[in-house]
Amino acid sequence: MTTSIDLAIDPVELSRALIQCPSVTPEDAGVLGVLQEALERIGFTCHRLPFSTPGTPDVENLYARFGTGAPNFCFAGHTDVVPIGDRAAWTTDPFGGQIREGRLYGRGAADMKPAIASFVAAAAAFIADKGADFGGSISLLITGDEEGPAVNGTVKVLDWMKDAGELIDACLVGEPTNSTEMGEVIKIGRRGSLNGFLTVYGTQGHSAYPQLADNPLPRLLKMLGAINDEPLDGGTEHFPASTVAITTIDVGNKATNVIPSMGRAGFNVRFNDLHTGAGLEKLFRERCAAVGGEFELEIYVSGEAFLTPPGALSELVASAVRETSGRTPELSTTGGTSDARFIKDNCPVCEYGLTNATAHKVDEYSTVADIQTLAKTYRAVLNRYFSG
Repeated sequence: MTTSIDLAIDPVELSRALIQCPSVTPEDAGVLGVLQEALERIGFTCHRLPFSTPGTPDVENLYARFGTGAPNFCFAGHTDVVPIGDRAAWTTDPFGGQIREGRLYGRGAADMKPAIASFVAAAAAFIADKGADFGGSISLLITGDEEGPAVNGTVKVLDWMKDAGELIDACLVGEPTNSTEMGEVIKIGRRGSLNGFLTVYGTQGHSAYPQLADNPLPRLLKMLGAINDEPLDGGTEHFPASTVAITTIDVGNKATNVIPSMGRAGFNVRFNDLHTGAGLEKLFRERCAAVGGEFELEIYVSGEAFLTPPGALSELVASAVRETSGRTPELSTTGGTSDARFIKDNCPVCEYGLTNATAHKVDEYSTVADIQTLAKTYRAVLNRYFSG
């Protein structure tokens, strides 16, 4: 058996190595190779999974597993990061992995490369302590397509796992869940997200003779009012009220004396578990049709609302968080979407990671102390899960 010295993984140093790979989605930039090397040194079997779909970028993914027995505890995350924005605004190299005054800087330093490194370090320490026969398996599902269209990432990895007979029994996603301090929040669900694109048609004409034209804009405004003004719900036990945000109104009219022939608008809906994407589409079509006139409504649902009800997994993670941070975390469903929306169809899933105050920002960072705490938390999760 490999010694504990050989298995030691420093979560901060591995985080630095991952950050130093400029893996702006959909580029891999060598980051999965760095991760695979660390995992294979511990004894994981790694599968590199490239996927492609016409019209979308090719993406590299990784599934790694230690052990063959059940239950299989899975950690999920992503190595792709968003663009750096204005390079001149950064006070450090965005891909340098520099540590300064106790902070690790770089794109992905909060979202979410150190979380991956922390879990690898936790798994290494757990395996070194328990050996190979700890009563199950540990796996990682890592995608390079979470910040992108999410077409060639987690969804296809899960399909591959199903075909390969790879079953997971519980999953912890390492997205940054805390606002300012470790131990604040565990995510047990996420709101759904829907984008709508509304086009209303009329007849162009001279603004001095509106009776000879058919102005679509008043109808567009009424339809948007019908979509936006009446609340969708009042919230549920675990979710806030669903929200509608009108994001754009576009006419493209460069003349001041012309009634346009059409007007377009976009809106985004974040919805709770009282709704489905299909149900909201039906509702919005009915509200627009009640206004009258010719219109088109395109609806795209990027994720349905889901909830893992408070229970064994969330309490296990909360107990580990209390042990390592001294705080009792809130069980929340706030925030945007994550790949947990795909995993929830396979097993219970929750999310816990670093703080998200600087995620996607210039000079993104996490503190060295928080990374070390997170590794201890993940180790405590593994201890509890495999102790029964």
